[in-house]
Amino acid sequence: MGQENLAFHETMDTHELLNLKTVALLKAKMMQGIVFDQDLRAMLEKNVQTSVMDIKQLQRLYPYSKSQ
Repeated sequence: MGQENLAFHETMDTHELLNLKTVALLKAKMMQGIVFDQDLRAMLEKNVQTSVMDIKQLQRLYPYSKSQ
């Protein structure tokens, strides 16, 4: 059986999730530079690590996305 592709709406949802996670990652990274509370900084670092893993998982779906 051939390679299966995502439906168009799944492709769009994947793209939207990837954008959301990327913006959240950038925001958390920027906030780390101005936060002085160590507990909050640790939470932001955990968020950064989780976002990076999520982005990598979403990127694995791109070969299955519809281009049209």
